[in-house]
Amino acid sequence: MKTTIEELDEKIIVTMTGSLDTAAAIETEQTLKPITAEETAKDIEFECKELEYIASSGLRILLDVLKKTKAKGKKVTLRNLNDDIKNVFKITGFINLFEFE
Repeated sequence: MKTTIEELDEKIIVTMTGSLDTAAAIETEQTLKPITAEETAKDIEFECKELEYIASSGLRILLDVLKKTKAKGKKVTLRNLNDDIKNVFKITGFINLFEFE
């Protein structure tokens, strides 16, 4: 799993590549902590074009980012999810929590 963060003036873009499984979850969570801990809140956009798999631990991480970001009045958007991952969001009910592009 590879997670890269690009900070623009108006938003933060997080690009996720590979599998966000249980093994990758701890490192990914540590990588994402700074973007939710910042005093200056920004919208966060997850680019998921190259995300191949997401486990429940990955969903928990995204939910945590969503809660912290919404509490600061900003939004989280998920882009370019493949059909399998989008189906996981539908089954778990997370489809109603996030914004998708």
